[in-house]
Amino acid sequence: MNLDDLIIRFSNSTENQIKAIFSTLFIAGNKLQTIFDNRIPEVSLKQFMLLSIVRQSEEQLTFTQLGNLLGCSRQNIKKLANALERKGFITIGQSPSDTRAMCIFPTERVNDFFQNDFSEYQGELKYLFEVYTDQEIETLFTLLSRLYAGIENLAKNQGKNFE
Repeated sequence: MNLDDLIIRFSNSTENQIKAIFSTLFIAGNKLQTIFDNRIPEVSLKQFMLLSIVRQSEEQLTFTQLGNLLGCSRQNIKKLANALERKGFITIGQSPSDTRAMCIFPTERVNDFFQNDFSEYQGELKYLFEVYTDQEIETLFTLLSRLYAGIENLAKNQGKNFE
C-alpha cells in the first residue's frame, strides 16, 4: 500500500477524511521531527521550538506558560530547558513577576545560533512549501489556525485546558 492508495481509500466520506487528517497530522509531525533532528544536531525540534518562542517573546514566560504555548506539560518544558541550559543556550531563573515560578532566559548563544547556524537551515524551509501556491499557503494557514479551536474544543470536552 502506498500513499496514493491511502488517499483514495479515505476520500469517500467525511468520517474517513477526518481519520485521515488526524493521522496525517501525527505522521507529518513525526516526519518533520525526524528530518529536523537529523539535519540540525545542536538541538532537537522540540528544543528549537522552545528557543524560538523564548526568543520571540516580549516578556519572560514561565514554564507553565511555555507549556501551554507548546501544547505540553510544565515538566516537559523543564526537561527541555535543562538540556538547553547544559548546552549553553539558556539559563533558568526565577520569574521577575512571580518568585514561585521559573523562567527561561536566553544566552548570547541563542542569538548566535539563529543568526549563523540556523539561517542556513531556514532557507531550506522553502522546499516544504514550494509545492503550494500563495493562495494555498494562505488557505492552509487559515485552516491550521482554526485547528487550534478544534483542539481547544477537544480538550474542553475531555476536561483539560491547554490555554
